Formats: sequence, structure tokens, C-alpha cells
Amino acid sequence: MLKFDLHCHSTVSDGVLLPADVARRAKQNGVDVWALTDHDEVRGIAEARSTAVGLGMRFIPGVEISITWAGKTVHIVGLNIDETNPALVAGLAATRNGREKRARQMGADLAAIGVVGTYEGALTYAGNPDLVSRTHFARYMVALGLGANVKEIFKHYLAEGKPGYVPHRWATLAEAVGWIIGAGGIAVIAHPGRYDYTDLEFYVLFNEFKQLGGVAIEVTTGSHTPEQYGQYAAVARRYGFLASMGSDFHGPTESRIDLGGLPPLPANVTPIWQQWGL
Repeated sequence: MLKFDLHCHSTVSDGVLLPADVARRAKQNGVDVWALTDHDEVRGIAEARSTAVGLGMRFIPGVEISITWAGKTVHIVGLNIDETNPALVAGLAATRNGREKRARQMGADLAAIGVVGTYEGALTYAGNPDLVSRTHFARYMVALGLGANVKEIFKHYLAEGKPGYVPHRWATLAEAVGWIIGAGGIAVIAHPGRYDYTDLEFYVLFNEFKQLGGVAIEVTTGSHTPEQYGQYAAVARRYGFLASMGSDFHGPTESRIDLGGLPPLPANVTPIWQQWGL
């Protein structure tokens, strides 16, 4: 049985390992089919592909696009994309615009409560200065001793309603799905169990996603609890979605699940990789 991991991150977005090192870790952990899905960025794909192929893995080029839907941030993964597609590249660049302004405002807001220098500190943790994120702020603030780990920093400083939270308007659902499909890829709703929506809002989200051409959701993911695997397998069956899986790996000490560490998909769903003849 092949082992799949179709969601993880490198230093090109908010991971802690270079794309080549993520590939090596995936191979070491027994992954056969692997995708790199950096946030709003595809510049790590060439390195990831070269290393993965050299190690004998099947590589799936991917991306994770940030969108705003019903006032909240949702992530849409694109798998098996052409990362050179002009509309996708331009769309991702537009989505990244405003991140620096947002990060500077986060630094200013944290300074107002006495936590100074966080923007400059976050930059030292960002492999890609165009993609300074809350995770980079959190890593620096852990180093300052303001919390035991990234999760604790988010809870007290960077989550919605906390002093370092600054909202940002991302792409729309229609834009993200359109860019992915236009680049020959498959659109996937990432870790749906993380989103704080009502049942009615989820119903509207899933149906709008389908109408736009989205065909899959993540079922088994490092961002779900084991109980949610079955819950979202049922959602996949109810809406006719294909099922995807991935660790959502960011780093060896930060991620709940390591690369390749997830159990297989439930038997009662249709895996996304059937689309690729696997």
C-alpha cells in the first residue's frame, strides 16, 4: 500500500525546513507520494520536485491558498498544478500583497502592549520575507520566553481578538478555485474541521465550492483529531467529494503529526489519487 502525504510546508512559506529537506524527511518516513503545499507560494516546487524524484518518490506539485469566506480565513489546497501557469502565479502574487503591511501593524500593536521588536524578530525566522506570518511572530515570541510553544503564543497574543491579531482580506473562494483549475489542478478544502462555522455556513461553503468546480476535502489530516477523520469522511460521502490527506507538517518540533505519520484514509471514501491513476 502506498503512503501519501499531500499537505506540508517549507521555509518558502512558514515551515522550518528547506524544500529539499522536507522531501528527505518524507522519504525517510516512508512516504511514496508527496506534495509540497506552501502558503500562497510555489517557488519551492522546483527544488522539492528535483529532490523527491531523485529519492524515488512520486511528486505532486501543490499550493495552499488563503481565502476569506464569510469573514473568516479558509485554506484551499491545489494539487497537481502547473506552478508556472501565469494566472496562478499572478493570483498568488496578488494574494501575498499586503502581508508586509499587515506584519508591520502586528508589530506595532504588540509594541503598544510592551512587546517590542517583534516585526524585526519575525523577519529572522522567515525564509521568504514576502511571507512573514503569525507563525514567524510566534516563533520569535517563544524565543523571547513569552510562551512555551507556538500554540500558546497564538492563544494569548495572535488569535482573533488578541492584541497582535490583524485581519487581512485574502483571495475569494471563486478566485482560488479558478486559479487552481486553470493551472490544471484539483481544488481541495484544507482541514475543514478547523473552521468555526455553523452547520448552515458549512452547507453553503461546501455547495458553493462544488459549484465552482472544487472536488475534494481533506479527511485525514494533522489538523484534525482522530474523531474528525470519520466525521469528515461522512461529509465527503454526503457531498460527493474526493478525500485527501496530509500531515500539515511545518517542523519537527511544531507539528502534531510528522510527515507520513497519519493512518490511511477511511475505507469508505474515494481517494483523490484515483484521479492520477494511483
